[in-house]
Amino acid sequence: MTDGADRIDDVEVNLDIHLAHSARMYDYYLGGTTNFPADREAAGRALAVFPYARSAARANRAFMHRTTHLLAKAGIRQFLDIGTGIPTSPNLHEVAQSAAPDAKVVYADNDPIVLLHAQALMRGTEQGVTAYVQADVREPAGLLDSARAILDFTRPIALSMNALLHFVPFEAQGITEGLKAQLPSGSALVMSHFTQDFAPEETGRLIQVYTAAGTPVVACSRDEFARFFTGWDLMEPGVVATPRWHPAPAGEAEHITDAGASCYGAVAIRP
Repeated sequence: MTDGADRIDDVEVNLDIHLAHSARMYDYYLGGTTNFPADREAAGRALAVFPYARSAARANRAFMHRTTHLLAKAGIRQFLDIGTGIPTSPNLHEVAQSAAPDAKVVYADNDPIVLLHAQALMRGTEQGVTAYVQADVREPAGLLDSARAILDFTRPIALSMNALLHFVPFEAQGITEGLKAQLPSGSALVMSHFTQDFAPEETGRLIQVYTAAGTPVVACSRDEFARFFTGWDLMEPGVVATPRWHPAPAGEAEHITDAGASCYGAVAIRP
């Protein structure tokens, strides 16, 4: 692939707009327009029981911005973002390449509507590479094969799985360990994950809404989340609610409480 190239795999796009999808509901929470009545109806039910849904989405988005910028400034030049979601500027590649114009970014998602928007919105710098692959984290071997066509797995890679693994019940730990094993020393694992620790009643009702909409979701405790990073070195401040991970200076960012985020976030480096 040449520098600055954008890649879209040749995938037939089949949308079932009559079923709510978590990526399109997330787009709705962020104020986007790439969603359909089924998504808006499900999101409305979620907001009725969990009024923090919009602030949680914004907090997660801001966490992605801060982690990406910090890692790019620290010298990482390769990023693999799984569970990309519908593009919302600034996207991960825009943040990474603003700090390091030669950064390579590979996005992976299994929602066909993300594929429709990827080519138009995921444009990288001339010095770097921005690519998209249609892939499912539950089938990591194929995902990694596609990523290896673009990224050098002998050099550090930042693997981001933000607000993703709570949608993969019972498989998340095994998937994470399998992906970690493929990354070289100096790589980073960036994750955020839904939790019931801060607003147990509201988040319990939210789980019921998502499950009824056909998207089972599982929360984790702080200790359960910390296990994803076993064997790697957690960066300061460790496992915290997403707004507390290297927060922007007071007055420069929206104040969101731990309950308003209801997600843990952390970054760890492979020794």
